[in-house]
Parts: sequence; C-alpha cells; structure tokens
Amino acid sequence: DWTTATINYPLHNGDHLWTDDDARAEITVGSSAFRLAPQSAFGFLALDDRTVQVRLAQGSLNVRVRDLGENESLEIDTPSGAVSLLRSGVYRVDVDSTGDTTSVTVRHGEVEVTASGSAFTVHPEQTAIVVGGVGASPAYDVRDAIRMDDWENWCASRDRRWDDARSARYVSRDVIGYEDLDDNGDWRDTPEYGAVWVPRRVVAGWAPYRYGHWAWVEPWGWTWIDDAPWGFAPFHYGRWVYVGNGWAWVPGRVVARPVYAPALVAFVGGRDWSVAIGVGEGVAWFPLAPEEPYYPAYHVSNTYVRNVNVTNVTNVTNINVTNVNVTNIKYRNRGAPDAVTVVSHQTFVESRPVNRSVIVVPRDRLDQAQVVGFAARVTPTRQSVLAQPTIIEARRPPERVTTREVIVRRQPAPAPVPFAAREQTLSGHPGRPLDSATTHTLRTSSPNANPRRLVRPAVPEPRAEKPPPGLRPAREGLPPARAVPPTAGTQTERRSPKAAERQPEHPHEGEHRPENHKAERDTTKEKRPT
Repeated sequence: DWTTATINYPLHNGDHLWTDDDARAEITVGSSAFRLAPQSAFGFLALDDRTVQVRLAQGSLNVRVRDLGENESLEIDTPSGAVSLLRSGVYRVDVDSTGDTTSVTVRHGEVEVTASGSAFTVHPEQTAIVVGGVGASPAYDVRDAIRMDDWENWCASRDRRWDDARSARYVSRDVIGYEDLDDNGDWRDTPEYGAVWVPRRVVAGWAPYRYGHWAWVEPWGWTWIDDAPWGFAPFHYGRWVYVGNGWAWVPGRVVARPVYAPALVAFVGGRDWSVAIGVGEGVAWFPLAPEEPYYPAYHVSNTYVRNVNVTNVTNVTNINVTNVNVTNIKYRNRGAPDAVTVVSHQTFVESRPVNRSVIVVPRDRLDQAQVVGFAARVTPTRQSVLAQPTIIEARRPPERVTTREVIVRRQPAPAPVPFAAREQTLSGHPGRPLDSATTHTLRTSSPNANPRRLVRPAVPEPRAEKPPPGLRPAREGLPPARAVPPTAGTQTERRSPKAAERQPEHPHEGEHRPENHKAERDTTKEKRPT
C-alpha cells in the first residue's frame, strides 16, 4: 500500500518513496543524506550497518556522503546501470522518465558505474551518461560535469546547515536529526548530567513522547513518531529528565557509532490496572531517565543491548538480554509532572495523535501501576503499519515506474515479508516482532510472503579507466545530462535508521519535515504496491 509520507518516520529495507510534482524529500542514513527532486521514485533494497543499496527508477537523487568506511558499501541502482560510490563526496544521479538514460555526476569523490558485465570510473567534476535500459546494450559518454541548478543549490544549502550545526559539539554527527536542534532549543550545562538540550516554544504541560503517535515499524516493532520538526534525535537516542521547571534531553557522552532505538520509554500497567482506572484496555508509558537501561523487545544480541545503553548508563557490563528485571529499577521520571501518558488501546493501535486523546488518571492510580517492559504488549493492525488512523488512498507513481527493473551489482537480500503474511503470527506474541527463523518459514511456506525483487544482476569485470568492451562509448546522439529544476512546493524529510534485516547489531538511522506532505510512502515492503 502507498500512504502519505510523514515527518520523522524511520525507513527500512523494502520501503519506497515517491515525490510528486511539487515535492522534495530528504532521507538521512547515518551521516549521509539522500535528497530527492520532484517526480522521483526511490527505494531501499538493502539497509544495514555496512550496506546501503537504493533503487532509483526515475527522477533525481543527490547524495552527500560524509564518511564511507573501508568495509561499507553504498550502491545506487538504476535501469541503465549500478552506481557504486567509492569514497566520501557529493554525487548526483538522474534517471529520465522512460528509464532509458541515466546520468551520474560526481561533484566530489569517485564512483564506478557497472552495466552489461563491465565497469568504468567517473572522477570529480565529471558527468557520465549511460543510454540503454535493462535488456538493452548500453552506450556511455563521460564529459565535464553539468552545471548546478536550483535544486542542487538547495541540496548544498542543506549540507551547509549540517556542517555549521553547533549541536555537533555535544553529539555525534551520526545522531540523526542533530542539525535540527540548533533552531529549536538551547544547550545548557548541568552539574549532574553535563550538557543537556532544552526545547523552545513548547506548550504548557508538554512532556516527551506525548505529541506524536505510535506506529509499527519493522524490524523494531512499536516506534514513536514525533510531530515536532526537531523530533527525531531526542526520541531515539539519549534520555529525558525533569530539571528545574521543565524537561531536558540528555544525549550522554559522545560515541563514534550511536545506536538507534524505536522509543526509549517504559510501559506501565499490570493485571486489572486499566480496568481500575476506567479505560478498558489502556496503554501507558513514561520516558526513561539517565542510568535507566533499555531492553528491546525486538530480537538483538547482547552487544546491541550494551551499545544502545552505553551513552547513558554507567555500568553497561551487566546489561544483557537475560538479566532483565524491570521492577528492580527505581524510575526517576515516573513521578515527574505529566511524565506518564495514558491513552486507550484504540488510540495506540490506530496511530491516532496521542496529545488529543490523553486520559487523565489520578496520581495515586498512576503510582499503583507496575512497569511491564519496554514495548507495549499490543498486536499491530494495518493502520499501525500505515501509521495513520484513517486509510486514505495516496497518489502513487505510475505503474511503469513501480514495475521498472533496475540493474544491481550486489544481489540484495529477499524483500521483507509483507504485513498481511505476518499479521496472524504476530498476534501470537503481542508487541514482539518476528525472529529471523519465523520470518524465513513464512517466506518459504507462502508465495505471497516472498515478493519478487525487480532487479537484474550486472556482473562487473575489473575496473577500467579506458572504455571496456562491454560498454560502447558514444558521443554522438546522446541526450544531454538531465537536470530537474524544483518547483515551488514542499520539502519532506524522513529519517531512516539502518537496520540489519535479521538481527540489528547497530540499527542505524533516518530523516524529516514537510510543510505539505506530498511525498508518498510504500508500506508493502515489496516492489509493487498492492
């Protein structure tokens, strides 16, 4: 299914974006940024700690890579060829509306383009044009780089915003959304917690994890989607604490590879508690404070559990997935003003705005609630996956675009199992995503659980500075490199944590903010929307 893209939604392997006529999108993956011009069809074929593989079936993509490690791979697959980024830099890839022509521009850095079993290199300040889609014999040309247009200038201005952000003094640049903090809050030094960030212009009675909604996002499960333009970093890293007369975000010490979490909260309840407060099936939670460990409900290793806690918990050596006793911890925030948020089961599972449906519960009743874990024991529905209470048919890309094959150098993993094939199994253990063994069983036992990847492999030969035999250099008759000027319209930023498909060792990160949401998101976890 396709649904309207929303601010701060974390993307994963199998997710797709379509920017309509007046839309732009920005997706953040670690310290890299992917930006889409209007009329662009983009998707993730693979996304984990070491591999980012994306599909561009049409449109224009600008990529800023701040740091590309030796063991990391970043590949952009198009109908005319696979583009492998060889080092950090700034890149642009354009695919025309027919899918027959791809242009690759290197502003800084270097790429290798692979098609028809051969490969060639594109150097800084060069544009390569490859003509010939999947199944056709390609020809290519390398020339001086095309001039920057208004859309690329906008991308460059976004890069400068990242580079100039003062918040990088306090958090790693791999913390997704750090660049949003400067314009929306202030950093303060505290004797107990060190540097903390305090949001500006929040309403009276504001509390963390109250102004937004919950969504079911694989592979993490229940995930908080905040409404604020700055609402990614403070809700997926660090901890919150009530100091003075308001809330402050505590990022903790700076680490080289910060680890994403879907929501750093504790859920409360217990037998008969919801009935006692008169809400039937209610769901309640509060933000974790510094020194309070977080134990994921999704399937991870002990290494991940230690790393997701390392910035905010002093003693991490004894934190693992087997010694969990959530009732043994004295939680600082559960007694803070407005810290505990209570909503109905319907509000939670249907991704309804939380702040509009908060249930007021007397203090003594809140004190009676037990901490029950770090994920709601609630079975997701289709509305939970679409992340909106009302299922509205969104504008989608043309079928010729969604069914267009792309050429890949690296064969991606199988497409994620669609929610319709997982839904019944998920109901057997509410609130806990499926493990890799169960997912594999579903994929092999049901044809509908194994959607086909629309890709075709291109086996590369050794790199060649001169034209290899598999590609025909041709300067005559090639179209000029395509530039897509932006139209005055929307900007959609979405955050995309990297996440290993099976067991996230370090689930990474993601992106943000539309004024008028025109980007559309495919939630089928497969190539063709249904």
